[in-house]
Amino acid sequence: MRTTIEIRNSHIRTLIAVLVFSAIELHAAEAVIAPKLQPFVDSHSLAGAVTLVATKDKILSLESVGFADIASNKVMKTDDMFWIASQSKPITAAALMILVDEGKVNVDDPVEKYLPEFKGQQVLDAADKDKKATKAPVHPILVRNVLSHTSGLPFASPMEKPTLDQKPLSERVASYAKLTLMHEPDSKYQYSNAGINTAGRIIEVVSGMSYEDFLQKRLFDPLGMKDTTFWPNEAQIARIAKSYKPNKEKNNLEEIKISQLAYPLNDKTRQPMPAGGLFSTAEDCMKFMQMCLNGGEFNGKRLISEASVKQMTSRQTPAALKDSYGFGFSTGNGFGHGGAEATNMSADPKTGLITVWMVQHAGFPADGGKSQGVFQTAAKTLAK
Repeated sequence: MRTTIEIRNSHIRTLIAVLVFSAIELHAAEAVIAPKLQPFVDSHSLAGAVTLVATKDKILSLESVGFADIASNKVMKTDDMFWIASQSKPITAAALMILVDEGKVNVDDPVEKYLPEFKGQQVLDAADKDKKATKAPVHPILVRNVLSHTSGLPFASPMEKPTLDQKPLSERVASYAKLTLMHEPDSKYQYSNAGINTAGRIIEVVSGMSYEDFLQKRLFDPLGMKDTTFWPNEAQIARIAKSYKPNKEKNNLEEIKISQLAYPLNDKTRQPMPAGGLFSTAEDCMKFMQMCLNGGEFNGKRLISEASVKQMTSRQTPAALKDSYGFGFSTGNGFGHGGAEATNMSADPKTGLITVWMVQHAGFPADGGKSQGVFQTAAKTLAK
């Protein structure tokens, strides 16, 4: 009996070994993106990356290359986490559009309807050569203005120092209301964290929930975005890829901290930043993009109306402006958004292709900046 069991166990171990080896060979055979990015890693112009290519209902490719931590030789893994920064913007916009669908917010309403502190806000008088005189704007900023960077609000307020995550959202947004608008609403496109943060505050006031709780309940949980958070826990922190910038000689990489956020990252006294505070993974970002590409549905469940997704993902900036931006999304050839440390997620409704590019770079030495383009070119071959 013992001999029979030993033989069987031996056969099982052999079978497992064969299956594992076959899986490794299969993975290696299917690797399309990583080999094309390896030269950038070898030349020290790219630390590492996680790449994902998908359709609205399946993953076509999920690969990693290089290092999550160069100093410790920690190899990048496909479930590693990244600060996605401004990729938080379309997520905030999607949350607000849920309230639009429920009839609780209208994008053509003045912001002051929901946040009375914005009443009486002034704009710089363009006719004043000294740029000191102010006047009442042609119309107060609208909800659609804060979602599309056409409000006239600046990037941030003077109180948001040394990092952007220190003061409660209510205080930060109240400080924006006291600022003079830099231009008439709708007259210019000016990228504004303050605008998207204001949208986040509207979510709180209208829903009666904290901004972060609303996101968790209405987006992250239904989408299964289990690793998307403002406060990564200890286990998640261990999975966050290190951030890098070019060294002084521009021929290698130098490790840095995220300048916009305070450390430690799991400190709950840090405040959520609707415009750029989230950490996430490639697969979590893909789920959000799949929902958008599916017109607001995910796994047969509707989260946002098709009409709201269309507004998010199509041009909402005035035709006279050169910049094409929806609600929280850059638009043009499809829709998507990047982050401060070169992350990106995008979708092309024409090809049905979703791409997610996860790196942590505040600039690239040598030709490292071309790595994302190489990824995008390789990704298109998977759609055929």
